[in-house]
Amino acid sequence: MESVSSADLNTEQGHLLDAAAAAMENAYNPYSEFYVGAALLLTGGQVVTGCNYENAAYSSCICAERTAIVRANAMGHRQFRAIAVIARRRDCETKEVTAPCGTCRQMLFEASQIAGQDLPIILSNTEMTKIVLTSTAELLPLAFGPSQLGIDPELFRGPG
Repeated sequence: MESVSSADLNTEQGHLLDAAAAAMENAYNPYSEFYVGAALLLTGGQVVTGCNYENAAYSSCICAERTAIVRANAMGHRQFRAIAVIARRRDCETKEVTAPCGTCRQMLFEASQIAGQDLPIILSNTEMTKIVLTSTAELLPLAFGPSQLGIDPELFRGPG
């Protein structure tokens, strides 16, 4: 993991983080009042966003990272180059970065396996004064995935 400033981000990373911040504002979160946005960079350069969506049956909620992955998959895309994640409380800017939950880490790991590369992850506080660059391998070491079940993830790669 590497802590960087917004000035250290390249143009593509900055754009991805901005897209995640914009997606965060669309969160449906009446219970937690916690806003999360994610922006997934596809290998072709397209950005697919997601935000959290809560439900009174809490187990039915879906996080922003998983929303972006599922949305990209529904569009026919399974090859990703990076993801940015940003979060905040209702009326409160965050001072620290918010990392993906365990379920999101698992889905990001499987997405990285399908893509054939360790997926870079950009985490930021809402003021973009604290940014952490990490990856699926760092966030989920010794992960369980397709290969443990004898499945070749390349078979599911599809078009970029």
